[in-house]
Amino acid sequence: MSSETVTSPPSTTPIYKRALLKLSGEALMGSQTYGIDPQTIAQIADEVIDVHSLGVEIAMVIGGGNIFRGIAASSRGMDRAHADYMGMLATVINALALQDALEHVGVLTRVATAIEMRAVAEPFIRRRAVRHLEKGRVVVFAAGTGNPYFTTDTAAALRAMEMKADVILKGTKVDGIYTADPMLHPDATKYTTISYLSVLGEGLKVMDATAISLCMDNKLPIVVFNLRTDGNLRRVVMGEPVGTTVQA
Repeated sequence: MSSETVTSPPSTTPIYKRALLKLSGEALMGSQTYGIDPQTIAQIADEVIDVHSLGVEIAMVIGGGNIFRGIAASSRGMDRAHADYMGMLATVINALALQDALEHVGVLTRVATAIEMRAVAEPFIRRRAVRHLEKGRVVVFAAGTGNPYFTTDTAAALRAMEMKADVILKGTKVDGIYTADPMLHPDATKYTTISYLSVLGEGLKVMDATAISLCMDNKLPIVVFNLRTDGNLRRVVMGEPVGTTVQA
C-alpha cells in the first residue's frame, strides 16, 4: 500500500454565502489626501464583481472619513450630533460613487440609507434589502445607523446581523491585525486568529468596542485583510488563509 499523503485540492466553492464588506472612507482615497480616487474605486468594484460572480451575496457599508469626519469636527468644538450627521451625509456621497462604479462593471446595485433621501437612494427597510441580496443585487448601506454617536463600524455590525450575513469582511490597508501598529513598530507580529475578548482587552483598533461587542454577542466572525492586494477579497471568501479572523 502506498504511504503517500493525498492532499485535497483547494475548495472551488466559497465558504460564505452572504458577506458584508466594511470599507472606510479613506479606502476610496487611494494615494490622494482627500476625496475619491477613480482608479481606486474601480479596483474595489472589480474585486466585488469577481466575488459576486462566484454567487456570493454582497452587502457593503462605507465610511465617510475621506470627506468629513464627525468625531474630528466635534473635537474642534462643533456640536457632536451636527458633526455626526454631516459625516453620515459624506457616507451617502461615497455610497453613490460605489454604486456608479459597480454598475459600470455590470452589477445591479442599490443604495439604502438610514436617513431618508428618496431622490438619490431608497430608505433602509430590512426585508427589502434582504430581497435585493436574494435577487443578486449588491446593497450599499449608507448614513450609518442614522443616529449620532455611532460609528460606521457599529453600523456594519448591525446591518450584518440584520441581513443574517455569515461574516464581516473588513478591508484595510494592512494585511491583518498586529500586536501593535506595523507602520510604527516593524517588530509587531501578526495574529492569524484572535478572540473578541482579546481585541477588547488589548485595545486593538480593529473596529470600535460597540461593534466588537455586537459581533461577540451574536458570534459573527470578522476577517480583517488588505483590500489593496488584487484578488484578496476572492481569497478570503474561498477560505484561503488571508488576514486575521476575529472569532469566539
